[in-house]
Amino acid sequence: MNSRIGASLIEILAVLAITGIVATAIAQTLIRQQRLYRVTSEQIDTRRSVRDALDVLSQEIRNTSASDTVRLMSDSAVEVFSTIGSSVACTTLGASDLGLAPPATSGIGATSWITEPDSGDFALIYRSAGGSPGNWERYRIKSLGTRVTSTACPSMSGPSSGFNSSSSSYVLTLATPPPAIRAGSPVRFLRRSRYSLYRSSDGKWYLGYRRCNALGPSVCGSIQPLSGYYRAYSSDTTKTGLLFRYFDAAGAQLSSGSDPTRLARIQITARAVSAVTVTLDGSARSSGDSGVVTAALRND
Repeated sequence: MNSRIGASLIEILAVLAITGIVATAIAQTLIRQQRLYRVTSEQIDTRRSVRDALDVLSQEIRNTSASDTVRLMSDSAVEVFSTIGSSVACTTLGASDLGLAPPATSGIGATSWITEPDSGDFALIYRSAGGSPGNWERYRIKSLGTRVTSTACPSMSGPSSGFNSSSSSYVLTLATPPPAIRAGSPVRFLRRSRYSLYRSSDGKWYLGYRRCNALGPSVCGSIQPLSGYYRAYSSDTTKTGLLFRYFDAAGAQLSSGSDPTRLARIQITARAVSAVTVTLDGSARSSGDSGVVTAALRND
């Protein structure tokens, strides 16, 4: 009696068919997972773009006051003098040189800033006389240097203030000599910046930042992208990628030509859009997200 060796052609074909079905099912599952991953990633990116725009802009606006003034108010751009740091005046070292408190982990009057000020920025120095209300005086910064704390800040150095007299402190040189400044006077540093919706060379729309000149008509440097992508600019306020609306203290909406000192709050709308997204059914279309926040200017 002869024993059967191997498989028949029909059995081999059956195995191949079953293997093909299983492989096809696995491939389809992997493709759907890849599409799901891409869809989810694009949705996260659009939400991140919305959050980035609203966080950056609202923080800048809250660091701006009516006394600083907003230099540009348009539907897709805003230009402000925003606070980049603060300090305390220690002593006058020369006609235009002002000693500042050093950075310190304890004590009052420590100097701190988001970015170090330079010749393109302003210093606001608070001055008061007797019991009368004081005011912020604006001076253009010529330069910023360092000096030992015992020289730059002798009136505040020592154990009682938390400053190390042998450490380094700051000396601020102003473009115009100020009147005598009392030790302990608050100092704020301002930078003129413009934030706007703009179209890049890649054809996509971003939130951009420009640093502008401190004095005179607005002249700004090259634009730097901060986040994106956003919908294209449109005069239709329900479709544009980035929208600014301006209001006074009574809630009345201001136009771009209104007196900026009336400005009390700014409403920001951001509408982000993804790159082309492949949906779960295989079709290609963009997804998007949007958000709105209202930021009030600092009241001082």
